[in-house]
Amino acid sequence: MRVVITGATGTIGTALSAALRARGDQVVALSRDADRGRHALGPEAEVHAWPDPLAAPPPADALRRADAVVHLLGEPVAQRWTDESKRRIRDSRVLATRHLVTGLTTLADDERPRVLVSQSATGYYGPQGDQPLDESAPPGTDFLADVVTAWEHEARQAEPKLRVSLTRTGIVLSPSGGALSKMLPFFKLGIGGPVAGGRQYVPWIHLADVVGALECAIDDQGAAGPINVTAPNPVTNTQLSTVLGRVLHRPAVLPVPGFAVKLLYGEMAEMVTTGQRARPSKLQALGYRFAHPELEEALRDVLGG
Repeated sequence: MRVVITGATGTIGTALSAALRARGDQVVALSRDADRGRHALGPEAEVHAWPDPLAAPPPADALRRADAVVHLLGEPVAQRWTDESKRRIRDSRVLATRHLVTGLTTLADDERPRVLVSQSATGYYGPQGDQPLDESAPPGTDFLADVVTAWEHEARQAEPKLRVSLTRTGIVLSPSGGALSKMLPFFKLGIGGPVAGGRQYVPWIHLADVVGALECAIDDQGAAGPINVTAPNPVTNTQLSTVLGRVLHRPAVLPVPGFAVKLLYGEMAEMVTTGQRARPSKLQALGYRFAHPELEEALRDVLGG
C-alpha cells in the first residue's frame, strides 16, 4: 500500500511512518522542506516538497496513485494564544486541509486515493464536564471547537469522491513531546498535582494506540466520519496526577489553582482546566483492540517505569 502522510516529521507522523514501513507499506511524506523531511525520516524515505500548504495544493505527483492519505499537519496548539497564534492555529488546519482536498478531488478517478484520514481533535466537543461523549455528541462553542468544526468541514468536502475518516485524537502519551513532556519536570521535582480542582476529564491515549487507530482508519472500509481516538477508560486530572506520581515515585498532592494556569498560558489554559470525557465508541465498534487501555500500564510503558 502507498500511503501519503502530511506532518510526517511530527511525533505521530514519525511513529506512523515507522509502523507502516514495518508492515511493508510505502510511505510518501509531504514536507515544507524536503531535505529536512529526509533527514528526519531517513534517506530511504520518499519526500515531496509542499512549500506553502496555506496557499496551494501539494504536488499532484505525490498524491497520484496513492492508496491513502493521512493528514496530520497543523500548528501546535499548546502555546500561549495571541491573535496571531490563533490565526496560525486555524489557518494551518483549515486552509491546508482545503488545499489538500482540492489536490485530491482534481485527480482523475483512477489516480485518486481511496481514503483520506484527516487528523482532528477531541477539542471538537468543547468543555462538557463529566458528560460521556461519543462521536454523535454536538460541537462546543469555544475557540478550539470552532477550529475543529471548520477543519472537519474542509476534510469532508472530499466526500463522496473518497472515504473520509476524521480522527478526533485526545491527549497523546508519548516518550517525547506532547502534554506529558510539559508535566514531567514538575512531577519529577515532587511539585506536581491536580490542576484547577482536578475534576476535569483527560481524554488520554498511548501513542501506540494512536498509530493503531490510524492504521484501522486506513484499512477498514467502515472507518468513515468522526472517530474518537482516545483510550476506553478516560480519567480525571486528579486521577492522572495520582497515577503519574505513583509511576514516578513522587508525591502528587500539590494543587495548581486555575488562576495560576491562566496567568501562565492565558486563554490556552482552557485546554488544561477543562476537558472532555470522550469515549472511543466507533473504534470499539470496528473491533479495534487497544494495546494500552489502562492509564497506569500506559504510563509505565511510556516512561519505562
